[in-house]
Amino acid sequence: MSAVLFKKATKEWSQTRLDGKTVIITGANTGIGKETARDLAKRGALIIIACRDTEKGDVAAKEIIEESGNPNIVVKKLDLADTKSIREFAAQINDEQQQVNILINNAGVMMCPYSKTVDGFELQFGVNHLGHFLLTCLLIDLIKRSSPARIINVSSTAHKMGTINFEDLNSEKNYNSMKAYAQSKLANIVFTRELARKLEGTDVVVFSLHPGVVRTDLSRHLNVVARFGLAMLRPFTKSPSSGAETTVYCSVARGLESENGQYFSDCDRASCSPAAYDDETARKLWEVSCQMLEIDWNKCCTHAAQLDE
Repeated sequence: MSAVLFKKATKEWSQTRLDGKTVIITGANTGIGKETARDLAKRGALIIIACRDTEKGDVAAKEIIEESGNPNIVVKKLDLADTKSIREFAAQINDEQQQVNILINNAGVMMCPYSKTVDGFELQFGVNHLGHFLLTCLLIDLIKRSSPARIINVSSTAHKMGTINFEDLNSEKNYNSMKAYAQSKLANIVFTRELARKLEGTDVVVFSLHPGVVRTDLSRHLNVVARFGLAMLRPFTKSPSSGAETTVYCSVARGLESENGQYFSDCDRASCSPAAYDDETARKLWEVSCQMLEIDWNKCCTHAAQLDE
C-alpha cells in the first residue's frame, strides 16, 4: 500500500470500535486471518476463530487475548473440506450466538497436489468456494437478523487467470494446480456479486478483496521453481499484518454500503477480470453450487435448524 493511500485509509477507520459486535473469521489461527483477528479484537469485538487445527487456534487465541486485553476470543472447530463439519459449526453458532455482525471467509488452500474433500470436491474449489458458500448459506438468517452486517470474502488477484469451467469444476479431466486455484478465487468474487444481488433490500453488505501477495504458509505446496520465484519477489510482498489491512478496512470502514458486491485491494475499490462481471456465470455458479451441496438458498435457516434434530 502506498504511503498516501495508507494514510487516507488509516484516517477513515483506524479508530472504529466494535464493542458488542460478533465476528467470525475462518482460518484465523494463522497468517492473514490471525492478524485480522488481532486487529478486530483490539476494537472490542467477540472474535470466533473458526479453524481446522484447534490446537493452533488455542495458541493464537491466547496470544491475541494477552496482546489485546480482550478475553472474548473463542476457538471453534471448522473443517471447510468436510460439509458435516461445516454444518456442525453452523449449528453451534446458530444455537449459541445471538448475532453475527461480520463474517470473514478468509481460510483457503493454494496450489496443492490434486486431492478431494471428504465430499468428493476438488480441494481448492471445495474449500475456497464451496465450503464458504455453504457456511454463509447456513448462517445467513442469523446474519440478516444481526444487521447492519457485513460478509467479506478473501479472494486474490490470481482470479484474473481463472475461468469457471462448468464442464469440469472438480478438475477431474485435467488438473493444473494454478488454474484450479485461480478458478476458486474467481468463484469467490462471482459469489460475492451474486450474494450482494440476493441481499438487496437487507442491511447486509458483501465485499471481496485481494489482500496482496502475502508471506504466509499458503505457499507450502509450491514447487521448487515457484518457491524460487516467490523468494525473488520477497522484497515486494506483504507481511501478514499488512495483508490483513484490506480485510479490516472492509470490515469496519464507514460509508461502504454503496459499494455492496465490490472488489477491493489496498483499502480501495479495484478492477476485476471481465469474467468476474458476467451475470450469467454468477447465476449459473450459484445454481450449480447449490446443487453440488444439495441446499436450497431459500431454506437455509431450515437446514440450519434441522441439524439438531
